[in-house]
This record gives sequence, structure tokens and C-alpha cells, in this order.
Amino acid sequence: MQTIVSSLLVAAIVGGCKKDDFVETVEVCPDVLTTSPIAGATGVPLDKTVTITFTKKMNPSTITGESFTLETPTRGAAAIITGALSYDGTTATMSFNPSAPLKANTVYTGRVSQAIKDLAGNALRKEYVWSFTTGATLAPTVISTNPANNATGVVLSIRLLASFSVPMDPSTLNATTFILKQGTTAVAGTVSHTGTTASFTPNVNLLANTLYTATITTGVKSVPGTALKSDYIWSFTTGTTVTPKVISTDPINLATGVSLNKIISANFSEAMNPLTITASTFTIMNGSTPILGVVTYAGTKATFTPNSNLLSGVTYTATITNGAKNPAGIALANDYEWSFNTNLPLGPPVIDLKSVARFGIIAGVAVSNDAGFSEIHNMDVGIYPGVRSSCVGFPPAIIVNGAMYAADDIAPVGVAEMLKQAKLDLVAAYLTAEAATSPAPSTLSGDQGGKTLAPGIYKTTSSLLVQLGDLTLDAQGDANAVWIFQIASTLDTKGGSPYPSPTGGNIILTGGAQAKNIFWQVASSATIGDYTSFKGNVLALQTITMAPYARAEGRMLAQNGAVTMTSTNMITKP
Repeated sequence: MQTIVSSLLVAAIVGGCKKDDFVETVEVCPDVLTTSPIAGATGVPLDKTVTITFTKKMNPSTITGESFTLETPTRGAAAIITGALSYDGTTATMSFNPSAPLKANTVYTGRVSQAIKDLAGNALRKEYVWSFTTGATLAPTVISTNPANNATGVVLSIRLLASFSVPMDPSTLNATTFILKQGTTAVAGTVSHTGTTASFTPNVNLLANTLYTATITTGVKSVPGTALKSDYIWSFTTGTTVTPKVISTDPINLATGVSLNKIISANFSEAMNPLTITASTFTIMNGSTPILGVVTYAGTKATFTPNSNLLSGVTYTATITNGAKNPAGIALANDYEWSFNTNLPLGPPVIDLKSVARFGIIAGVAVSNDAGFSEIHNMDVGIYPGVRSSCVGFPPAIIVNGAMYAADDIAPVGVAEMLKQAKLDLVAAYLTAEAATSPAPSTLSGDQGGKTLAPGIYKTTSSLLVQLGDLTLDAQGDANAVWIFQIASTLDTKGGSPYPSPTGGNIILTGGAQAKNIFWQVASSATIGDYTSFKGNVLALQTITMAPYARAEGRMLAQNGAVTMTSTNMITKP
């Protein structure tokens, strides 16, 4: 027996491990059990705390900056990341918290050396090395809660709120990641999300004078998919007060496809004081812009009727503040907030003009004002690759709240590059308009005067003419509605004296239509008729001519040819 034990002891010592006493077992060298991030992980948050869990308890005194390093691919002192090391003997886990966020999209290598030993003095069996790659974002954090941690006297009808540092992925916020418990008993409730705020609404009022614990787990992730660094836990104690609360809304939270003439409403758990249900306690916002409307209250229902149609393709946020109270003067426990999305705009997606949007006129070879006091308002005039000497008739033509730029300008610095980019953006917008196919284009032919067209794509196989009457574009109540005209040859609006032309050729907008959302893609040249009122953005491959006294709310953008104002024309920003 003595021979067997001695042999085992020799084997253990040779392997780098020692045994604590002479028993018929040999002490096993410690190993790394798991790491976080795991080997090969990608998209790691920049504020990640690196953890290493060992197979057994380790000696904390051996866990130092020399025995563990985190470094970038470039070896050497400059590549080693500084930070704080800690060790939890209960879980045999070592943690490294970098002193500054890691670099984005960078490979990091962790090294756990054999200088780290267990309580018996056994070193790691071998050095442990692994790598991971960061992403481009910090881990989201919970920045506030309602009720706050350790709050007391919390109302029994409380709706728990948690605000995050960044927008979160709604699909990750649910009853398994946002949890409320009374002791070990889970409280049933509904989890919802708006922007950077998550809420937990218990199905029934909480118990009086009771301690509750809320948890948001690492299963919650930001929109890019980055999880919380650790579970967020807070506690509070209820009092005895029951407050009114919002029990339903129309539209519901996160509703989509909401009609533009929608009346927004909220139902309370009890009758409220009508004097506290006002435009200051019931608000609708489009981003930071308040929506004007009329607030009314009857029974247990509050309604908000917008003064005008909502915009399409927009996320609105509705809020009822805790300024709303019941007849006894008891307010909502907290503000109630929800959001909804309106219908997509009618017609095709809007064409993004990008940098060329700053121009009321841009041309390839020349810009001229042949006669009269023409005006361009709140936009610039540009020519590229043409030169300033090809811009004539300014004055008497004037540019109000804008400037003229030519390819050969030497001041300010960078004019040529700016004009080149604008021309590239014009070409891209032209090609996008030309290629648009959704919704399916409708084919036009002949004179469009006297017609009314809904939002959509309209395509010709030759020229487009507006002459015997006006062309009306009806947005049908959708201010974001879009029209694209794909014209295979020329665009010609025929007018006549006096202004506006009584014989036709005008573009008339109705139903909330906006000139900025109308695009005329012209494969040849465009002529805006004398004394006519034109609306929209002309994207012409060749030339654009404005006949005498023609006016346009829009842009005259010519890729290759000239833009000519013949006499006393007006262009205003759409």
C-alpha cells in the first residue's frame, strides 16, 4: 500500500499538483470551467466585465494583475488593459472590470496564468488563453425605476416603471425578464414597453404593508441585441392607498396601422375629476412636437380629438400624467404612457434628395434669367460642372435666403466638392424615381388637364402634357402622400395669361398634399407654362425652362442641361 501511495504522490508532483495529506486520492489541478465572454464571442459590449469561473476554490492572493491579463492583439505593455480584479470564493469566480470601455470592433485576448493557485497551492494545469471580439455599443443599463429602490408607502395600484439608458428590444421584455415577487411568490401582471421605458402592471392590486422585489434580468436586450450586464434588482414596501389607474387605451400600446383620423382614448379604473382631465394632463406627441387637439371626459373615459389628421408613417406617444385625479383628489400613481404607429403613407416611398435638396435650381451647363425680376426663395442656386460665367441675369434675378455656387468658385473652400456631391445625389434620386415600381405604376397618355390623381406612381411611354385644364393631386387626407411621375420624354404644362392661367396647366394640391412629396422624373426636358402654378420637384435629364410669369413651389433640378427663367419667375421652397 505504501508503494502505491508514494507512486501516486510522485505522479501528482510531476503533474504540478500536490496533495494535502496521505490518503488514497490525489489532489486534482484546478482548471478554468467557464468564461464570460466565451471564446470566440462577437459583438461583446464595450463595458463588459470579464469573468472566469474555476473548477474549484482558488487562493485570492494569487489573483493579481500579473496572473491575469486582458490585452489587444499588439503584445507588450501598451496593449494590456488596466482594470480592477476581484474574486468571489463562494462561486470560485474571478471578475475583471476594465477601468475604461473597451474599443469597438476589436479582438481581445485573456490570459489566465499558472501563477493562479488553489487553496492547496496547486497551480492551473496549464495557462488558459481565449479571445473575443467587441461590438460597437455599451451594455444598456437601468437608469431609474418607479417606485425607487427601498421606497415605502407605495400605492397598492402601482404600475412599475423602469427606464433604460438606450431603446430596448420590445420582444425581450416579457413576464420572464421583468419579474415582480412577494417573497418567493411571483406576482402575475402585464409587461409593456414604450421607447426606453418598460412597465409591469400587476393583474390585481398589491397587498398592503408588504415588501416586494422586482427584477429585470439579463434576458433584456437593446435594439442592437446587447444584454444588460447583470440582473437589476430593487425592492419597495407598499402602504395602504389605492389610486386610480388607466386600464385600457385605444389604440392599444404599440398598435400599428392606426388611421389618420383616429380619436385617441383611455379608460380609467374609476370615475375621475373631469377638471383634471385636460390638454395638459392628456397629451399626444410626435417626437418632441405636441399635437393640438380637444380633450373631453365622460364616465370613466377620456378622449383626445386631434385638430387635424395625424401624419402617416409616424410613431406617436400618448401620455396621461399623474395630474389626473379622482373626485377625492387621489392622483394616478404615475404617468401612463403608450405609443402607436399610423398607417404607412399613401403612394410610393418618398425620394430622398439628400444634399441636392438645398437647391431650388441646379444645372449642368448654364443658369439664366432672360428678363424680369425672378426670385428664388429659401434655397440655393448651383451649376456643375458649368462655371460662374454661365450664370447670367443675376441681377435682376435675386436669391432670397440662399446663395449661388459654381464649379469654379474658389471661396468658400470646398464648393466644387459640395456641388459634385449634390449632382451625384441628383443622379441617384433620378434613378430611384425612374426605377420605382411599388405600388404598381399606372400608365398615363395624352393631356392630363382636368384630371384628379391619387397618390401613386404614374408612367408615360412618351411625353406628359397638362394643358386643357388643371391637374389636381389629392392626398386624401394624408399629408405624407407621395407621387412619382415617370415621364419617358418631355414634360410640358401649357398656360396662358393672366396668372394663374385660366386655361389650365396648373398643378393643384388638395387633401393635404405637399409639393415636397411630388417628383417629376423627366427623361428629356421640361417646360413650365407661362402664368402657370407648378408644384413639385422636377428631376430632368436635360433642360428645364420656366415660361414667362410661371411660378413653382418646388425645385428645378437638371442633370446635364441648362435651367432657364424667361421672365419674372418665382421658385419657393416646397
